[in-house]
Amino acid sequence: MLDLPAFKAAAVQTAPVFLDTDATVDKVIRLIGEAAANGARLIAFPEVFVSAYPYWSWLGDPVKASPWFERLVRSAIEIPGPEMTRIRRAAARHRINVVVGVNERSPNTIGTLYNTLVIISDEGRILGRHRKLMPTWAEKMSWGSGDASALRVHDTSIGPLGALACGENTNTLARFSLIAQGELVHVASYISLPVAPADYDMAEAIKVRAAAHSFEGKLFTIVSCSTISEEIITTLSSDYPDARERLTRRNSAFSGFLGPDGRVIGEPLVDEEGIAYAEIDLSRCIQPRQMHDIAGQYNRFDIFDLRVNRRPLQAARFEDVATEPIDLDDEQQEPHA
Repeated sequence: MLDLPAFKAAAVQTAPVFLDTDATVDKVIRLIGEAAANGARLIAFPEVFVSAYPYWSWLGDPVKASPWFERLVRSAIEIPGPEMTRIRRAAARHRINVVVGVNERSPNTIGTLYNTLVIISDEGRILGRHRKLMPTWAEKMSWGSGDASALRVHDTSIGPLGALACGENTNTLARFSLIAQGELVHVASYISLPVAPADYDMAEAIKVRAAAHSFEGKLFTIVSCSTISEEIITTLSSDYPDARERLTRRNSAFSGFLGPDGRVIGEPLVDEEGIAYAEIDLSRCIQPRQMHDIAGQYNRFDIFDLRVNRRPLQAARFEDVATEPIDLDDEQQEPHA
């Protein structure tokens, strides 16, 4: 018998403690506890929340931004690592599923970072580490391109869960690959981006992308977007005098929930900081799929053939050692908190 969960979800809209990894992890843990105390069984955090988005790449030339990149590298984390262990233990302690964005440093080179989403179960296990497939525009100065090794839908206590970062939610094939794996809960993580072109409404763009995915897949989307704090503006103003003017445009952040019909559920957050909550009932995904089940009867797989290469990207393959990536579970075999 098909039994689909109903649960409360939380979407965080706030700023990290800029380039301060430990303090931002403290903030993540505090917000996990707050959301769990309010009955949430899933909490979504913004893109690269631990612990900075490279706004400097949009404010000046690459040479001037280079010292800021070094600061980003120094504040980035490795997975597995002590910062992620603290977050995993908080997830287990509060029995809540967590999706959090981090700057991930490659263990093999100090010059490459990844924009990574980490999916953690309510038992504190890392289910997935998805590296953003393609950095967007100016982001190419900060992050390398990810692979599809973790472009997966995860079996969780709140249903089949997938996640994409920011502009990836515009990638039709990436989104379809998750729908084709049975995704019913989608987390879309974003950053506030007021430095986009003048006629670009970031908050509306986020909502449009989330609505498209929800409507096409007949599923629920949880959107979590960061904000730009006074701390971020003040820190960047030391090198970029026009930082305040360029980073304070309104309608730059949207967090909230969209249902299988593509409509907003509850009260979203636009620009303001806080945690948005909504009740999610996955049984609402059934009837709309009678009309459009694009991963099933409403498609022509004899015509269309999407192939996804899940082979992990590696700098080299050595014949005398195992070629598989490190098993994230190796570091996680500990009693549940």
